[in-house]
Amino acid sequence: MGPLDRYIHDHTEAEEELLCQLDRETHQRTVAPRMLSGHIQGCLLEMFVRMVRPRHVLEIGTFTGYSALSMAAGLEQGARLDTIEVDDELEALAQSYFDRSPHGQKIRLHIGSALDIAPTLDAEFDFVFIDGDKREYPAYYRMLFGDDGGNALVHSGSILIADNILWSGKVVEAVAPNDRHTQALVEFNRMVVEDPRVENVIVPIRDGLNLIRVK
Repeated sequence: MGPLDRYIHDHTEAEEELLCQLDRETHQRTVAPRMLSGHIQGCLLEMFVRMVRPRHVLEIGTFTGYSALSMAAGLEQGARLDTIEVDDELEALAQSYFDRSPHGQKIRLHIGSALDIAPTLDAEFDFVFIDGDKREYPAYYRMLFGDDGGNALVHSGSILIADNILWSGKVVEAVAPNDRHTQALVEFNRMVVEDPRVENVIVPIRDGLNLIRVK
């Protein structure tokens, strides 16, 4: 951690001990711990949730549960967070931390494809955090707005946040024909900025967040 990152860390709300433990265990037990949202982004997500005050939150891509726990901490009583993870090998780890958290009762963990599960949840979502398979970002967007023929899962005023939207700067480089991850992120960012139903801003926090508001 460089001096500026250390300063930011030291002058941000302290990380909860349970999240510290989850961070450590994620680094010990997973092959790609960099996928963890981490302390600063977790605090930001919690802050967004506190400001928006959503009743129904959807997370696409649970990983080990750090971002879900961060958002759940900002949820009011009676609100619910549905989080969907495609990798069933991560289920036990994430659920164990949900069970240990005072906010865990607000979270429902689903295992499988978000494209299959989200439309069955029988809810319109006030807040959506997209952090799943980058190759499916355009499909997630179409699903949320009902452009794939299903019912829309968001409404006027809903907030969407898409993570890893800059993809280590690859979105502004020549994209290899077989690089489906970068191709999909470039398409997603284009879809958003050209969509008259939304307004958005990309912020260069970590790997980039696309903040989207449905008009």
